[in-house]
Amino acid sequence: MFREDLASIPSYVPGKRLPDALKLSSNEVTQGPLPSVREAMVLAASAVNRYPDMGALDLREALAEQLQVGMDQVAVGCGSSALCQQLVQITAGPGDEVVFPWRSFEAYPIFTQVTGATPRPVPLTEDGFNDLDAMAEAITDRTRLIFVCNPNNPTGTVVPEQAFLDFMDRVPANVIVALDEAYTEYVRTEDTPLTTELISRYPNLVGLRTFSKAYGLAGLRVGYAFGQADVIDALNKVALPFGVNAVAQVAAVESLAQADALMERTDEVAQERVRVTAALGLEGISGESQANFVWVPADCEAIGGLEPFALAEALAAHSVLVRAFPEGVRITVTTSEESDQLIAAWQEVVGA
Repeated sequence: MFREDLASIPSYVPGKRLPDALKLSSNEVTQGPLPSVREAMVLAASAVNRYPDMGALDLREALAEQLQVGMDQVAVGCGSSALCQQLVQITAGPGDEVVFPWRSFEAYPIFTQVTGATPRPVPLTEDGFNDLDAMAEAITDRTRLIFVCNPNNPTGTVVPEQAFLDFMDRVPANVIVALDEAYTEYVRTEDTPLTTELISRYPNLVGLRTFSKAYGLAGLRVGYAFGQADVIDALNKVALPFGVNAVAQVAAVESLAQADALMERTDEVAQERVRVTAALGLEGISGESQANFVWVPADCEAIGGLEPFALAEALAAHSVLVRAFPEGVRITVTTSEESDQLIAAWQEVVGA
């Protein structure tokens, strides 16, 4: 009944849930939508007996204005993850290859294998950065798509701008590069590339962003891609019809109108990121995080010999949920109050 290769495709693992626990396992924000956004959502919900605008024209127009591109250069989808999958669908099939850093966003290899293409994961550097030189060397005549996660999930590191430019100059013009900027609103360094500044220079570059993180709309599932019009047209051909619901569309439009207020929330996260890094004894252990989370490598002295999954279980016993991987633990950073709770649990578990 099923494809023979289905058993080899890993399942996506969401962050754990536990009643009354502090959930720092899914990189969500603590605050809900702004009042004006909630009002727009309520109004839109009263008309859900009608299909949403399949072209998401209002949202794409607002995004095009913000990004300073044409509407035909913007696509929206059910979260940026859906657009990741669409990028694989329009570029790669059996016999083709998709290159991506590893460990990184865990859906990259899943989406690749769903199309029958071959995943080509490239290990991160020892300090948790995308290894752009190694990724360039991994390109073959079968490479069709490259993901660069920036900031990288789960390590939070960003690639330097010049290193990315050098990398792009090595990528063949017929290979699409997706710069996954899901956490770009939390970046506080100027030395990193932005797709908005580079898509006119590199026709094979596509940006991916989301409303799930800084905009606080994770439950509505709306993301966007932007690049050259021919790439966007291909993305739309494989999109799920009506993939972005009506409530999500109006919430995203109103959120863009309130972007300044929403971005103020990212300042607290950036401040707490520094405090949490210091309190957990992570300074200098890996590359500095520029996302709304910090990374605890499996071999760092700060965790006193605990392996990642044991550390996660111990913190869960103190009502704090974090995300464990074989290579380390990712901890979402939110508000000062929640940081206090995290630090207290950490001290109980690790004794730092």
